[in-house]
Amino acid sequence: MASRTVVGRTMAGAVLCVALAAFAGAARAEQPPKLPELSPTGADACFGRVYDAAHLKTHPRQKVARIFFFYGHDPVSRPNEEPPANQDTSYNGFLTTTVRGAKKPEWASSWCNKEDPSDKASGIRCGMDCDRTLASLKVDDKGKLLLSGLSPDVYLDPDASESMSKAEYNKQALGSEDDNFKLDPMPVETCKAEFARIDPIDPALGDPLRVRLKPDQPFCFGRDYDDAHLKSHPNQLTQSIRVFRGPIELASFAAGGDAANWPDGADIAVSVTTRQKGKKVTQTYSCQGEADQWRCSASAKMSDFSCDISQKEIFLKRGAGGMMMVANPNNAVAVVDLCSKAAKGKTKSDDKVFRLTPMPQSACAP
Repeated sequence: MASRTVVGRTMAGAVLCVALAAFAGAARAEQPPKLPELSPTGADACFGRVYDAAHLKTHPRQKVARIFFFYGHDPVSRPNEEPPANQDTSYNGFLTTTVRGAKKPEWASSWCNKEDPSDKASGIRCGMDCDRTLASLKVDDKGKLLLSGLSPDVYLDPDASESMSKAEYNKQALGSEDDNFKLDPMPVETCKAEFARIDPIDPALGDPLRVRLKPDQPFCFGRDYDDAHLKSHPNQLTQSIRVFRGPIELASFAAGGDAANWPDGADIAVSVTTRQKGKKVTQTYSCQGEADQWRCSASAKMSDFSCDISQKEIFLKRGAGGMMMVANPNNAVAVVDLCSKAAKGKTKSDDKVFRLTPMPQSACAP
């Protein structure tokens, strides 16, 4: 299936709309205005509807069997890697739907504002990254939420209609009657329970990285692949990998970082030794918390880059048993210098996800 969410897209597929997403993220850094139509008291609000078999039988082109809209604090990304001060401002509108026969819901997040702030009767538009619209909202005189303008490809990547075959697009997109929903007010816990079906928290994963890893303490994670592993993965270039914060990264954060906003502004180093003549490449990234992962962009702070590195990113996620997961969906892990000609090509498939274990700091020494 195509990727569905910001988190899912970054970890599993190509990173799209990077510049637009960065701009939108900056815009969302300010607390969006409260919408009393959705929540008169300013508290979290829930709306939903579950369609019975009789309704679905008379609407064969409607795929959605369950739909819920949640307005308020993030009900999905827990434990959260974002700094506590930012966790409530990233998004404020969440939609989840379950289509006929599906075991789990799909979901999308947005930020919602009045279409015309000067007009009290104006409707509400909920926007997404890449200048997309999630839906238009309006509350009727009975307190029901009218949700319209829902695009059939709301859960797909922005270029899905061009990158997919017509048959695959129609299979994955919503149905032609999946719009103009009228949702009933429901208890907040009902929505939270529905969103919990999407990605249940795994207790084995433990605390988020921002809790495990301290702003004033070094860390070292890595993995060395043996001959047997490399033989069974002939396309893998990486022989060993280290992800770490050492004296240089700690000094940089101490000089200009804000511990209250940890991990935003945290510098990390990534060192990779390839199986080709044992060549070692080390490059620096600057991270920020984003939902349940760290999004780390290549940084020129401690490296001399001769090219545009703005879209060279990696993503860190907590793993079971104290592991750290490192994902490279956009050829960013430094198996080669980021400005080399080779970096313009596709990263080998076996070099895209790494499962790293804690190591002594000496294992990450330059």
